[in-house]
Amino acid sequence: MAKIKSIEYFRVLPRWLFVKVTDEEGQYGWGESTLEGHSEAVEGSLNALAKRFQGYEASDIEQIWQTAWRLGFYRGGAVFMSAVSGIDIALWDLKGRRLGVPIHQLLGGKVRNKVSVYAWIGGDRPSDVESAGKTRLSQGFKAVKMNATEGVDWLDSPRVLESSVQRLRAIKAIGLDAALDFHGRLHKPMAKQLARAVEPHGPLFIEEPLLSEHPEGIKHLSRLVSCPIALGERLYHRWDVKRFLEDGSVDILQPDVSHCGGISELRRIASMAEAYDIALAPHCPLGPIALAACMQIDLATPNFVIQEMGLGIHYSVEAGDYDLTSYVRNANVFDVRDGYVDALLAPGLGIEVNEELVRRVAKDTRSWLPKEFHGIDGSIREW
Repeated sequence: MAKIKSIEYFRVLPRWLFVKVTDEEGQYGWGESTLEGHSEAVEGSLNALAKRFQGYEASDIEQIWQTAWRLGFYRGGAVFMSAVSGIDIALWDLKGRRLGVPIHQLLGGKVRNKVSVYAWIGGDRPSDVESAGKTRLSQGFKAVKMNATEGVDWLDSPRVLESSVQRLRAIKAIGLDAALDFHGRLHKPMAKQLARAVEPHGPLFIEEPLLSEHPEGIKHLSRLVSCPIALGERLYHRWDVKRFLEDGSVDILQPDVSHCGGISELRRIASMAEAYDIALAPHCPLGPIALAACMQIDLATPNFVIQEMGLGIHYSVEAGDYDLTSYVRNANVFDVRDGYVDALLAPGLGIEVNEELVRRVAKDTRSWLPKEFHGIDGSIREW
C-alpha cells in the first residue's frame, strides 16, 4: 500500500470540478466535487483537505472520511461535503484500479447487470416538450424528467398549473414515463395544488415538491397524494436524511454522490433507506466521474430504482462541445439501450478520464455563476 502524494482539482467546462488523487507509487484515482455555482468555495475546502491528507495511507478510505468528518469540529454543509466527496470517490477509484476490480466488487458485488436511467428534457416551455421527448426516445431512453412549472409566485393563479398537466400528458402520449421536478420552486399554497393536479396522470415521481428545509410541509403534502415523492440532492449526509426516513414522507431518496460525502456516504444512506423500504435514485445531472460513481453504487444496491444521467443536458449544450462523454476515452460505456446502461466492469470507476484534455480545459475555465430568476414584480423566484 502507498501513501497519498497529491490531491489536485480541475475546474472544467461546462461547470464541473474534477479531483485527482495520486499516491507515492504513481497510482491514481479520479473524483468529482462539482457543486454548481460554488466551485471557488469547494476549491478552498479542497486546499485544506489536500494539505491534511498528504501522507495518509490511500487505501484507508474510511479512516480518511472519518478524520475529515469528526476531527474538523465543524462539519456538514454543501461546500465541505462536496470537497470530501471528490476525494472519497477518487480514493475508491484508486483502490479499484490497484486491485484490478470495479468498485462494485469492493461493495459486495453487483445485484444487477445493468442500470435503469433517465434524462432531463427541461420542460419550462410546453412547445419544446414533445420534440425533446422524441429526441430522448431516439437515444434509447424510456423515462425523462422535466420541470413541473415555469416560474410560479408564492401564491399564483391556479391557471398557471394547467400547462403542467398538458406537458405530462404529452410526454406520456409518445411512450415515455416522466418525473416532474418541482425543484423547490413552489411554496406550500401552490405545491399541494399541483401535486393533486398531476396525480391522476401518473408521474413517475414528483421531485422536491417543497424545499428540504420544510420537512413538516413535505410530510403534510405526502398525506394528500399517492404518487411517489422524491428528494435528496440538498441533503448532505446521513444525519440530514434521517428525519425524512423517520417521517415516512419520502418514497425515493436522491442523494448526490458529489455533494453527500462520496461513495462511502451514499452507500450508507442507501442502506438506511432500504431499512425503511425507501428507494434510491441518485441525483446526477453532473459529469462522467459522478455518474460512474453513482453507477457503481447502483449496481450493488438492492433498493436502487433509476439513475439520473446528464447526457445532452441544457447547460452542456450552452457550453458548446463539452458534454457527459467529452472527458472520457471509453465513452461507449455510457451507451443507453432500451432505457438501460450496462454495468461498468473495468477497474475502479470503470471509465478512463482524458487527463490531457482535463488539464488543457482547466487552464482557462472560469467559475460558473448561478442564474437569477425574478417575478414580474421584481421579487426573487427560486432557481
